[in-house]
Amino acid sequence: MFNKFKTMAANRHELDMLGINPFNIQVEKIISPTEGVINGQHTILAGTNNYLGLTFDPECIAAASIALENEGTGTTGSRMANGSYSGHRKLETEIAEFYGKRDSIVFSTGYLANLGMLSTLAGPDDMVLLDGDCHASIYDGCKLGGAKTMRFRHNDIDNLAKRMERLGDRAAKTLIVVEGLYSMLGDVALLKEIVEVKREYGGYLLVDEAHSLGILGEKGCGLSEELDVMDDIDFIVGTFSKSLGGAGGFCVSNHEELDLIRYSSRPYVFTASPSPATIATTRQALKKLSAGTHLRKRLHENAARLHAGLKELGYTLGAPPSPVIAVVLDSKLEALHFWNDLLELGIYVNLMMPPATPNGAFLVRCSVSSAHTTEQIDMICAAFSKLRVIA
Repeated sequence: MFNKFKTMAANRHELDMLGINPFNIQVEKIISPTEGVINGQHTILAGTNNYLGLTFDPECIAAASIALENEGTGTTGSRMANGSYSGHRKLETEIAEFYGKRDSIVFSTGYLANLGMLSTLAGPDDMVLLDGDCHASIYDGCKLGGAKTMRFRHNDIDNLAKRMERLGDRAAKTLIVVEGLYSMLGDVALLKEIVEVKREYGGYLLVDEAHSLGILGEKGCGLSEELDVMDDIDFIVGTFSKSLGGAGGFCVSNHEELDLIRYSSRPYVFTASPSPATIATTRQALKKLSAGTHLRKRLHENAARLHAGLKELGYTLGAPPSPVIAVVLDSKLEALHFWNDLLELGIYVNLMMPPATPNGAFLVRCSVSSAHTTEQIDMICAAFSKLRVIA
């Protein structure tokens, strides 16, 4: 039974021999949205996806406290079995109104949102065309539903169009799946062009806006709003664990059949529903997102500053400026040592390696927050500068 883990065990042994373990980091103390203590050292957190810095927002914390006092710590079961708390349905109404869509479904995590929607929408008789750089949850959702799955090359519109053309009559029943902002390199989907392919050949379009909610668009709805194509998208999936600083996932849609997903989606039916405190903080965070653009403006200023600083140092960056800034390195060993050296300099970022990364790339990935100060951004650049000199 355990033979399948031999390769993984060898990889773990290699890390142990190097004395580097990037996949078991413990943040001993959280000081703020952008600071913590790791290995006994004060550290700038630049790998958290806490894009709007709302994890310490006083109003969100107060909302959670009230929910804990009035409704307890958890729901102890699924909504199908134990019923919905009032906050569950209120959040679904509010997230649908935020997107201007007919309705929504809230899931317990963003992963489950993709798993629940895709496994139920696309069955063994259906076809899914997905961007090759899509998240693992998207692949897993397609696998669980048993749909026939075909990849098209990342952001290659001609490749997508050719595959749709070859499907003939089946194209009209095909589900196209892409992301708004891709989490590894920080690039965005060519969503306008993808919509044009859908208009020509038919089918349905699902966009995962997990990393673009709160970041792009006039209201912060994501790339679909930024490019003014929301009406052409059948399903928008996202998460509450990035910009909204909580946990959970959702899908919004104008299709009346969305409500039927509740009765047939195994990841929805058989998973405990989000806790009252989680729902309360998410609702409050959504209100703050809807109320203004100052957090988003500050976020983009920080992202532009960090991107410019790293580019000036001569690093190879994965994409134009966005809150996800990936530095591309040459090898696994270089990436491991680089990540560890940054941590020793008091900067925590994400180490990303194959198979999670596109094209077998080795990355150190920064995620910028509106809560980062200018001084912290400059300190991150200074740490990268020191390592550039060493290299």
